[in-house]
Amino acid sequence: MSSFGVSSSVAFLHRVAMRRPTAILEADPVVWHYAKQPDAARLTAQFDAFVALLEACGTDVEWLDDPAEQDGLADSIFTYDPSFTIADGAIVLRPGKALRSGEAELHERFYERIGLPVLGRIEAPGVIEGGDMFWLDDHTIAVGRGFRTNQAGIDQFAAIVEPRGIDLAVFDLPFHHGPEACLHLMSLVSPLADDLALVHLPLLPVALRQTMLDLGYRLLAAPAEEFDASLGLNLNVLATAPGEVLAIAGFEQTHALMGDAGCVVTAFEADELCIPCEGGPTCLTRPLWRG
Repeated sequence: MSSFGVSSSVAFLHRVAMRRPTAILEADPVVWHYAKQPDAARLTAQFDAFVALLEACGTDVEWLDDPAEQDGLADSIFTYDPSFTIADGAIVLRPGKALRSGEAELHERFYERIGLPVLGRIEAPGVIEGGDMFWLDDHTIAVGRGFRTNQAGIDQFAAIVEPRGIDLAVFDLPFHHGPEACLHLMSLVSPLADDLALVHLPLLPVALRQTMLDLGYRLLAAPAEEFDASLGLNLNVLATAPGEVLAIAGFEQTHALMGDAGCVVTAFEADELCIPCEGGPTCLTRPLWRG
């Protein structure tokens, strides 16, 4: 792979890593904390439609593995979480959800195969997930400390990225629905452009709000009723370029809010792919090259 590197959550999305749905199609919803048993045909169709939208935006998709491989990792379709990419390469993370522990090795093998440098790995007792991190600017990563990301993981991550000129800004996440639920920092913030973000104000860390305002961000407060109706996924939108986003269909107030702020919003059906499984369009993609 000749081109890679990420130092933004909103710059043009040239290339992503994704994984086709396999184990998730037969996942036990009780074990995996899904809202329902997935409908395999509808989930697969919605996934394929999402991939087609990404490619129509000019994004190249790299597949993590052979789609026939069965390893039981239902959540591995959500490739944003087990690793994080910066300008120099990738850091292999250690998910805080125990059922996801095997995904770190999957990502490491993928990076070795495509020739993207692995800069470090998070080891026990550290845990940290990509969903708890986004770029505030091109040299600062916001990090959420909560049930999926602990201080040991943050310290190890900092030791890898800080010598490369990247600062961390750490914020504590609320308890909300407790340790079994998935509440990432990016459950509460979705960057839309360099100075624009969609947020859920009732749960947003106060210090993060002030930090973003100090950096010149305009914060769009998504309607709380759509946050509740979507299990938080009205807020999970993917910027494919500054002000151009992919969002889950059905949450018109949230879409209108972004549209009124100058964003081009493309919606896709994901009532089977995303909402029951606690993962949105951002979660489905691991950016490999933005710029």
